[in-house]
Amino acid sequence: MKYLVLLFFVIGSTSMFAQDRNAKASFQVDGVCMMCKDRIEKAGITSKGVKFADWNLETQELQLIFNENKTDLKTIQGNILDAGHDLDSLKATDEAYAKLDDCCKYRDPEVREDHVSGKID
Repeated sequence: MKYLVLLFFVIGSTSMFAQDRNAKASFQVDGVCMMCKDRIEKAGITSKGVKFADWNLETQELQLIFNENKTDLKTIQGNILDAGHDLDSLKATDEAYAKLDDCCKYRDPEVREDHVSGKID
């Protein structure tokens, strides 16, 4: 019984001292508007352990803070690809891209130009 109590104490105290391993990451994500921003950030933050996701429309950069004990960059990137947005090194499937609203079709040069020229907000 004494050993059992000692074992529970050791296990409990070890878990108390386990610390979150927060990591920062940033990478390019294609998009053209505020609807894209909302979708990209939502896809990033849905991974358990992601504490912060902010996508900048001008720089096309997504900045993240996440707990490495709960998720990894590959999982977060997979969620963004599933939402239909290309990353700097990976491309979303055509099926995921096709689900985007027409005004968010960032691969289309005319859509990009319409956003840059102010025809579409």
